[in-house]
Formats: sequence, structure tokens, C-alpha cells
Amino acid sequence: MPRSKKIAVTGASGLIGSALCAQLKNDGHQVLKLVRRPTRLSDEVTWNPVKGEIDLKPLEGIDAVFHLAGAGVGDKRWSAAYRSEILNSRLLGTTTIANACEQLQPEVFISSSAIGYYGETGNRAVVETDRGGEDFLSIVCREWEAVANLAPSVRTVKLRTGLVLDPTGGALGRMMPIFKFGLGGKLGSGKQWWSWITLHDQIRAMTFLMNSKIEGAVNLTAPNPVTNQEFTAALARALKRPAFFPAPAFAIRAALGGFSTEVLGSKKVIPKVLMDNNFEFDYPHLLAALTALVD
Repeated sequence: MPRSKKIAVTGASGLIGSALCAQLKNDGHQVLKLVRRPTRLSDEVTWNPVKGEIDLKPLEGIDAVFHLAGAGVGDKRWSAAYRSEILNSRLLGTTTIANACEQLQPEVFISSSAIGYYGETGNRAVVETDRGGEDFLSIVCREWEAVANLAPSVRTVKLRTGLVLDPTGGALGRMMPIFKFGLGGKLGSGKQWWSWITLHDQIRAMTFLMNSKIEGAVNLTAPNPVTNQEFTAALARALKRPAFFPAPAFAIRAALGGFSTEVLGSKKVIPKVLMDNNFEFDYPHLLAALTALVD
């Protein structure tokens, strides 16, 4: 049986972070959650990413660090101020954690990134060694990954996460009520590629990477990306509802502002590193994944 590890997690209250902490505890590990307020529980550690401060004493002897914190890209309209918050929350927090890792010397530092790194890919499939894009989120991801490298003596993994599917939150959580009422449909042309992964496989892949020797960028997406039209059709089928109501691109842009580029843009991302290292997805195909999730 694998030994119990001492693991620190930032962003522990988010969709991915809360599921990760639950799985790590279930696996018998000790989990310390980094919080930006005075600690209230014995498993909490205080940090201030803006000031670059972190209480290192409770983290002594740490085996692994998962850094998932950052302002949500779809939470607000992208004003100039919120664009700065999206970037700065990632750069300041990641710098603080990476510097702490260089002092603490865990076995592995696993830091969030996103498939936004690749920008618009159209129908071109991309893997971890492909170049990044030049739009706002591409630049954010590139700078975000660069500061994750500030712990050069620690094995560092950068998670380029796709659209994480779970009915309790994220994009699927927002879409399901609309589709349940039979009001769903494709977004824009529907021809844009969506690279997705179930929350279940996301957590499995993260623990797989923690226990591996893999380092560098890793795409966390299922091996079979789909077009938006295929995605919405599969969701309607899983819910046994029609999908007759397409949302025109101009309406999405009006509703979402800058974030609309992520909904209407195309990212066809292949998880080559995971596949090359024989990671087996429980849900490699979308319809089976959605059917299980909405059941």
C-alpha cells in the first residue's frame, strides 16, 4: 500500500480543489488547505498571495503541492480591471507558492494552467509541444506557466485543463437547467471544437501525475474532443430533451463580453503526455460521460 503523503492545496474550495481534497483524504493522505484568512481548522494554513506571504512552518516535510487558486475567467465580464485581476491573481499566487516550494523541497509541485494556452486552433489538433496562441488567455497561461518554473529544483507539472464536466458546477452546471427545459442548442456556428474532461478523470489524472515521474506541461482533456454541435446534441440526448434553440454568436458576445471568445473559439486539444504514459480514462467518450453525469 502506498505511504500516506502530506499534501498542500490552494484553491481547495473550488470545483476541482474540493473534489481533489476529498479524494486525497479518501486515499489516506494528510491534506493542508491554504486559506487567505486567519485559520479556523487544524488542516488550514494561512497565506497571502498578494503580499507573497505564506506560513511555512506547518508545511515542513510536505510531499506534494497542488496550486489551483486564481480568479475565475468566466465569473465576471472582462473589464480592464478584471483582466488585470485574472493575470495578477495567477502571477502573484504562483510566484508565492513556487518560491515556497523551492524552500520546502516537496517531491512535486503541480500548478494549474489551461488549454487557453493554445489560443484559437480551428480544426488543427494540438499537443503539449505545440506553440501557444497570442490572445489574452494565451498570454496569461504563458506567463502563469513561466512563474511556475521558479522552483527549478522541484519536479513541476503544469496542468493545461480543458472544460471540466460535473453537474454541480462549471459550464455543465450552468448548461443543464437550460437543456432540461428543452431550451438548449448549439452555441454560435457549433463547429468550434470543445476539449473536455469529466471531473472524475480530472482528479484521477492529477493523482496519477503526483505519483508519476512526469514533469512539464500536461493536457488534461479527454482523448476525444468534440464540436460544440456534437456536445450540445449529446447533452440533449443524455437528458432526453430536444436541442432546437441555437444561441447566435452576437447574443453570446453581448452576454459574455471577452469570455465569449472561449465559448465561441475552437480548441482541439489531445492529451498526448497522459496517453503516452498509459493513463486510462474512465470516460474517454462524451455521450457515455454525460449519460453517467446526468443520471
